[in-house]
Amino acid sequence: MNAAAGLLETVRLRLAETGAEPTPGNVTAALGDRGRLLGDTAVREVVRTLRSELDGAGPLQPLLAEPEVTDVLVNGPDEVWIDRGGGLERAPVRFADAAAVRRLAQRLAATAGRRLDDASPWTDARLPDGTRMHAVLPPVAAGGSTVLSLRVIRPRAFALADLLAAGTVPPGGDRLLRAVLAARLSFLVTGGTGSGKSTLLATLLGLADPAERLVLVEDSAELRPDHPHVVRLETRPANQEGAGRVGLRDLVPQALRMRPDRLIVGEVRGPEVLELLYALNTGHDGCGGTLHANAAADVPARLEALASGAGLPRAALHSQLAAALHLVVHVVRDRGTGRRRIAEIHTLDRTDTGLVTTTPAVRWTPGGFAPDRGHERLRALCARGGAAL
Repeated sequence: MNAAAGLLETVRLRLAETGAEPTPGNVTAALGDRGRLLGDTAVREVVRTLRSELDGAGPLQPLLAEPEVTDVLVNGPDEVWIDRGGGLERAPVRFADAAAVRRLAQRLAATAGRRLDDASPWTDARLPDGTRMHAVLPPVAAGGSTVLSLRVIRPRAFALADLLAAGTVPPGGDRLLRAVLAARLSFLVTGGTGSGKSTLLATLLGLADPAERLVLVEDSAELRPDHPHVVRLETRPANQEGAGRVGLRDLVPQALRMRPDRLIVGEVRGPEVLELLYALNTGHDGCGGTLHANAAADVPARLEALASGAGLPRAALHSQLAAALHLVVHVVRDRGTGRRRIAEIHTLDRTDTGLVTTTPAVRWTPGGFAPDRGHERLRALCARGGAAL
């Protein structure tokens, strides 16, 4: 432990013993009890450091407050990264030592009502301000330091005009997306981690008729659609005794009893895919969610894998899928620029073998969506729903 870290630890322990706040007077007294004296500037620095440990996200709070930052990632005390939408970059933030990172992670977990210690070395939680937190303690996190990941959830919903301006939606693409929502087509937004799936889904939900009732089911309440009638259900982890867990598969049936005009599963990642497909096949059109997938063409295989884990045979899954889902909207993040964009939209079609495949309907170009093989099928689906493409 270096001299600065040792000094901080001395003050920290003394204040913990007395229950005193880290004010300049109390810090000076704590140092005096240990036979140390510091100037006013050094005392103020100790006070600032200790208060940062008690308030918000400590030294990470200024990064989280930046409006452009979407992710803050801590790999170690001297390795902090941020993403402003253009890819990862090193941040000029340092922790005193690995123990400081661990203390921050444990304090954040405690504010979310989660346990993070040697017996439970990882946690996934939503902080009171909506920030999504994931932390892993050593030795599970190799390297000797806690690994902390923070995903910033902005309270402001993005409008379609914002996504047009950012290039996520190409010129004129807003008309197609409005037609999809007006026709009440069921869809999945797919893509990789950090590709903007939730942002796009929330924006699309904002296009729904204001008279409709949207019921959202999520692991962590991230979707913020600009819509007047939204009901949110959120999963709950088990308590320290291992009881009380509420999962997505528990919540989807509850959502169906709440008279939804549109049922949205924030992220389809497990057996709840069965409940979603059943809902789509019982008159609940215009529903959707997000799904991790490398490409739109991979969606049937991804859903097969999820459904098989829930005991649904392959043939039954494809029968449900053919009747339930209309479109796959696939988003990507460009490696060079970091820009998120809708790469393609696929329709779903059933082959002579009974299996469902996807067909590209439109693909992204700088000048707008370019029609592809499934464009006429997309046009017919929109027309059947009363919306002109």
